[in-house]
Amino acid sequence: MAGWWWESMKELRPLVHLLLPLCVHWIAEEMTVSVLVDVTTNALCPGQLTCPQAIYINGIQQTVVGIFKMIVLPLLGQLADEYGRKPLLLLTVSTTIFPFTLLAINQSKGSVYAYYGIRTVSYIISQGSIFCISVAYAADVVDESRRAAAFSWITGLFSASHVVGNLLARFLPEYYIFEVSIALLIFCSVYMAKFLKETVRPTQTPTQNIPCLKKPFEIVKERYHSMKNAAHVVTSSSTLKRISLISFFYELGMSGISGVLLYYLKSAFGFNKNQLSEILMMVGVGSIFSQMLLLPLLNPLIGEKLILCAALLASIAYGLFYGLAWASWVPYLSASFGVIYVLVKPSTYAVISKGSTSANQGKAQGFVAGVQSIASLLSPLAMSPLTTWFLSSNAPFDCKGFSIIFASLSMVVSLCFACTLNLEDAPPTKKGLEDHVQDIETPLLS
Repeated sequence: MAGWWWESMKELRPLVHLLLPLCVHWIAEEMTVSVLVDVTTNALCPGQLTCPQAIYINGIQQTVVGIFKMIVLPLLGQLADEYGRKPLLLLTVSTTIFPFTLLAINQSKGSVYAYYGIRTVSYIISQGSIFCISVAYAADVVDESRRAAAFSWITGLFSASHVVGNLLARFLPEYYIFEVSIALLIFCSVYMAKFLKETVRPTQTPTQNIPCLKKPFEIVKERYHSMKNAAHVVTSSSTLKRISLISFFYELGMSGISGVLLYYLKSAFGFNKNQLSEILMMVGVGSIFSQMLLLPLLNPLIGEKLILCAALLASIAYGLFYGLAWASWVPYLSASFGVIYVLVKPSTYAVISKGSTSANQGKAQGFVAGVQSIASLLSPLAMSPLTTWFLSSNAPFDCKGFSIIFASLSMVVSLCFACTLNLEDAPPTKKGLEDHVQDIETPLLS
């Protein structure tokens, strides 16, 4: 155990100048999550615990981000391969500064609407892409045989940053939170610009020597072939087809719950930013333990399938306890299941990796990420109106958390598919794949 811990720490040495600013960035973003519920509710629905406008705006934002993220995420990956990791990381980590600066200056109704508009653009550029480009950077400097340990530490540090961010939100006065967050975000960008070393040399791509008028057509054509190849990789493997369904239904339920949860807790139990921070911290602390210690130890013993099934079962319990919460202490009990359900994502990545060849890792991971994006943009279409309806006085029956219970059913479907998952299937062949030069996702995600 001690030897494994020390070897994992040694793998982080080349990543110090990447992980330090990323941790600061994640802390700065997380410390605003709980206070944003109070700020948006007070601005849009002053004097009320329930705010339908805020729930609907969050749902619209999540849908718009999901639509554009399917296009922007692969594009940023391609740009990171062509122009380097550092400029793309600087772009993505800097976008959050502007919406938070707006709320630090003014928290009126107009400013909150402007915040949602700017934040939506920020999410489109940064949500998901920061982590993907960071993983690509780590793959550039860490030996292939030891990347798993480095990646587990990155995800664990991500969770640890969320805990620290929620601690700051818990104890800092509300009127200081945005100022501190902006200072941390600026530090992150400046540090990265000064100390982070580039790992990729700009390369010539087939479209760089094409006339400007023809270049958009060639890029679209290249993207079409890439998506077609990714679809072939997944559909040729029963394991990858099954994990795609598992990911879709899990993301459909969990993203729906995450989008409305804090507003539900504020409306149903009157939770303020301190209590919301405590809930988020419970999940964060548990995920640090499970991702950095539990998963690496259990995976060789019981395998990815059992871990995935146990994590999906925990996510169902997580949703049902929230939806059926009969007292203010029940949400804390529900949050404790976060220790287990956070293992869904890493075990999913492991199953995808096992179900595809080394040449197809990027295609498979990218395709499943696209499936998850579709689910995340669909869920608010049902969750936002359903949550607003059952939190209002016009609800057909008294169950404020009915929408969360409804979302949990999607994760039940995901568990059913996971139980029939067969990891003994051979990975797909390379038949029908394009040349590696035309593969846009592989350099980013493999």
